[in-house]
Amino acid sequence: MEPFLEGKTIFITGATGFLAKILVEKILRIQSNVRKLFLLVRASDTKSARKRFNDEVMQTELFSVLREKIGTNILNSLIEEKVFPVAGDNSFEDFGIENSEMFKEIDIIINSAATTRFDERYDIAMNINVLGAFNVLKFAKKCSNVKILVHVSTAYVCGEGEGVIPEKSFVLGETLNKNTKLEIDVERKVIEDKLKELEAQNLTSKEVTMAMRNLGIKRASLHGWPNTYSFTKAMGEMMLGHFKENLQLVIIRPTIITSTYKEPFPGWIEGLKTLDTFMLIYGKGISNVFLGDPNTNADLIPGDMVVNSILATIVAHGNNKSHQNHFIYNISSSKGNPLKLDDMKLYTFHYFTKNPWIDKDGNIIKVKEITIFSSMDSFKAHISRYYWPLLKVLQLANVLTWYYLIDGTYTNLKRKIDKAIRLSELYKPYLIFHGSFDDSNTERLRMAMKEYTMDDVLNFDPSCINWEDYFMNIHIPGVVKRLA
Repeated sequence: MEPFLEGKTIFITGATGFLAKILVEKILRIQSNVRKLFLLVRASDTKSARKRFNDEVMQTELFSVLREKIGTNILNSLIEEKVFPVAGDNSFEDFGIENSEMFKEIDIIINSAATTRFDERYDIAMNINVLGAFNVLKFAKKCSNVKILVHVSTAYVCGEGEGVIPEKSFVLGETLNKNTKLEIDVERKVIEDKLKELEAQNLTSKEVTMAMRNLGIKRASLHGWPNTYSFTKAMGEMMLGHFKENLQLVIIRPTIITSTYKEPFPGWIEGLKTLDTFMLIYGKGISNVFLGDPNTNADLIPGDMVVNSILATIVAHGNNKSHQNHFIYNISSSKGNPLKLDDMKLYTFHYFTKNPWIDKDGNIIKVKEITIFSSMDSFKAHISRYYWPLLKVLQLANVLTWYYLIDGTYTNLKRKIDKAIRLSELYKPYLIFHGSFDDSNTERLRMAMKEYTMDDVLNFDPSCINWEDYFMNIHIPGVVKRLA
């Protein structure tokens, strides 16, 4: 790989995101002879883009290994010479930038810009995940020397799939429920009309946000997807696949991305991911009751393995002259090294039993065994049975006496219950999931890396992970240290 990336100019979107940071660090660490890295950063001008890159990327713990390896001064010189943060926004055509020289220089484009919130406002998710992806494609077509566009999607574009889920592309307009026709222009009109309607109602910004979030979930559900995120990521894929023409396109579909397995060091994570929220709630003693099917494949893949797979596709397809120019890779663990939710539950219980949380008063929080309810109805029934009587008592006491004291308790408890139910409903497609992901294309990619003798430099084989060791010694300690 080193000779391939040497002298290449790479353009990366979503540059301040979790994956892009790992990607930038890896490239600089293993191939300092890259020609240029252009990084799209949401900012008003070049100066503020550079500042944001320095503050949010270079100052992170992630770069400590590289800093120690080559020294702060050499690293700073390397960044100054090779890395160019570009102010822009992927929801605008050409990202709002006017640097025509870039169009001649860029060899490789990696699109990792996305909003990953499951219930994002529909207008925002549409702008970033759908139109943003299309804008990246249009930009790529203007780059005269571009060899490949790698787009980071999600394996969960499949929705609530069952059985073995193939590495298969979408056709523009197809839906998961097969009873509706999806037209992206119609979806944009729905958004436009809704925003006008809300504007006329003189609502607060919070009310508008909730209405637009609910609209996203409603439209996703109409067409067969469980949430706005997977729905808009699927539409983004459709746009790329349909309009790519002769451009070499690779779509990477990772499952649930977790903390780094090895590089640049084990356990680096940033931003709460799907399952980490529940781990922290449990460790802090807030709840030991969760929604999920114990037999669900908790399909996890460490962030550094996802980055290695991205770089592997560039090695394999960056100069591909074959007639095929559209490749899809499920980057997953459920086929090669399955992990049941029940096992993850056990590792989490063992970790917090051996390493209990210490609260702000210095008290040890003792955790109970985790109880999992395998349907939304049974989960809600449990919540009702244990918490609603308490709410009723508080409500009655609220009317009778101690008004101010009790009212706060009642409101807080009710808010917590509502939040627990909403979180569980959002995460349900991942916690009660009866599919596994075919990774035949990905296995061929791994074999290709062996031929290039780069399977060590670019390891993305989850079969080498011992899940118990990963949870006990890498992932949960990383989550506790960096996200708590």
